[in-house]
Amino acid sequence: MTKTIALAGKGGTGKTTISALLIHYLTQDNGRTVLAIDADPSTNLNLALGLPLTRTVGDIREELLDEARSGAVATGGARQDYLNYQLRLSIEEGEVVDLLAMGRPEGPGCYCPVNHMLRQIVDGLGAQYDYIVIDNEAGMEHLSRRTTKDVDLLLVITDPTIRGVKTAEGIVALAGELDINVKQMALVINRVVGDELPQPLQDAIAKIGVELAAKIPDDPNVYQLDAWGKPLVELSQDSPAALVVRSIAEKYIGRN
Repeated sequence: MTKTIALAGKGGTGKTTISALLIHYLTQDNGRTVLAIDADPSTNLNLALGLPLTRTVGDIREELLDEARSGAVATGGARQDYLNYQLRLSIEEGEVVDLLAMGRPEGPGCYCPVNHMLRQIVDGLGAQYDYIVIDNEAGMEHLSRRTTKDVDLLLVITDPTIRGVKTAEGIVALAGELDINVKQMALVINRVVGDELPQPLQDAIAKIGVELAAKIPDDPNVYQLDAWGKPLVELSQDSPAALVVRSIAEKYIGRN
């Protein structure tokens, strides 16, 4: 059965870095398959994974709407078959992980029928993999639109700042209000310097009401790879950040 892991949090907290390291851990078992979904319009998970990116779901959605306005595309089942075919073409296939990028947000016009079909098709595609890892956009838009649902593990990512923690608290609260089917939720503090967090930050974290999964240290090796433009999956598995992400995966997902 497919396990879905989603990551959410304020922009700039390192969701993409953690997503890439988590995916790298999950793909160490050659018998497992992973679908990475980049749900951030900035679409840079491909860079972290060392994969190209030629087309996004947003591109397909806009093309379909343009064709529908001109009467150049069929309706009903034929349109769903067309979307299914285009989505499969847009998947970037790697040696150990496949990537589907959601791309730009919606423009003017009615997207409801198209988005409904897209969600159905993405769900069907995801069922073919052992794991789905979703790198969400910043903030809470993906939750308010109910595009992140039915997940086994929601990792709420923050940096060691009050603003980041307050955003994390809002994400946890909104997930409860929308009755999203999240089996397990945990908080991750990223880019931590030193052993102890300031007391005001500890107090703010305690108010969130979810388990603190881990504190990921500020890892200079991550910055070095970014500076050289190298994929984060090249990070040594003995690197501090990689070791902590591995411990999170082993605790909440299971050992490979």
